[in-house]
Amino acid sequence: MWSQAIVTIFNWQQYRHISSPGWILGWEWAKKEVIWNMVGAQATSQGDCSAYHSDPIPHCCAPNPSVVDLLPGVPYNQQVSNCCRGGVISSYAQDPETALSAFQITVGNAGTSNTTVALPVNFTLNTPGPGYSCGPATKVPPSQFHSTDNRRVTQAFMTWNITCTYLQNLAQRAPTCCVSFSTFYSPTITPCAECSCACASNSTLAALRGAAESTNSCIDPNTRYDELPAITTRGGSSASHPDLLYCTRDMCPVKIHWHIKTNYKEYWRVKVTITNRDFSRNFTQWTLTLQHPNFDNFTDAFSFNHRGLNPYGTFSNDTAVFWGVKYFNDILMQAGPSGNVQSELLFAKGKDFKFSHGWAFPHRVYFNGDDCVLPEPQNYPALPSNSPRVPSSFLSLVFIVIGLSLIEFVF
Repeated sequence: MWSQAIVTIFNWQQYRHISSPGWILGWEWAKKEVIWNMVGAQATSQGDCSAYHSDPIPHCCAPNPSVVDLLPGVPYNQQVSNCCRGGVISSYAQDPETALSAFQITVGNAGTSNTTVALPVNFTLNTPGPGYSCGPATKVPPSQFHSTDNRRVTQAFMTWNITCTYLQNLAQRAPTCCVSFSTFYSPTITPCAECSCACASNSTLAALRGAAESTNSCIDPNTRYDELPAITTRGGSSASHPDLLYCTRDMCPVKIHWHIKTNYKEYWRVKVTITNRDFSRNFTQWTLTLQHPNFDNFTDAFSFNHRGLNPYGTFSNDTAVFWGVKYFNDILMQAGPSGNVQSELLFAKGKDFKFSHGWAFPHRVYFNGDDCVLPEPQNYPALPSNSPRVPSSFLSLVFIVIGLSLIEFVF
């Protein structure tokens, strides 16, 4: 006796997406269930199916299957709705329509009623690197399905949910990004704090990345681009393939620079630059989330998409998420001449506007949903002590919290 289920992964996180090579969903069967067939996904291992002599044999007999999404372009008879994106799931703010993934599964030995079907246990949701902690399966009211003409409703046999929560300290042993500051009114540039993500020692960096000690853990910043060793570009992180970075004082794969560019009568302008210092990685569908009290008066971003998150409803907004324009700067290329993206942000001056006491700098910065290390407040660029106000214009310098995924099994 077998049962059929639809499994759907929802990403409710506003600014954290699942990038290539995509999600891996795992669980343990409560009894001796097997997977006879899958559509829209596949188990990574068939397991021991020697007890079955039928033709065809089950798709997977492992007691703890691991499932991955199919790649785009598979034949239509292997697809279901919202499948086959290579495991890539958008953040909800970027695109709600692609913030989910689904597949169909046919299960044998599962039971014949909602009292005999046993819920699987020990769910895991791995993305590029670990990071999600999943709770137990919980029964919810059965899902309902409407016919195409909306004249008939059918109901699932039973439905359960699993909630998975993102934990940055589980995903990464160290921070992955840092922030630096500069302004038009001060010659001081506040760099990323020393050892923000790791220290510049090759042996220390290798240990933090989980790799063997090596003298090639980072690359001298003075090395010409055409002198770099051949590196295979990858879309996601991997514990078996540590990042190869520039040797810097902060040793962060990604740096965000916030430059206060210009002061107008009624507006002020900021230039934001995201720099990839990782020679082995492209960041696809990246997101940058900024928390600043002036986002209530945010006017526009040039060359980035953006959306206010309104964490306090209509009362106030101090947080916005930014991401690249498709086919233009939605991919942050690996370190080198093309390894940066940038935009300018225009703010109106609200009643609380000021440049003093570090007010004009962001309070929190997240890249791909991970919290970035900010400089110490005492190191922020300061206003000139002999200037009562900031000149009206100036030549510019160069210048995520808990994520939830909801997994729904529908029989």
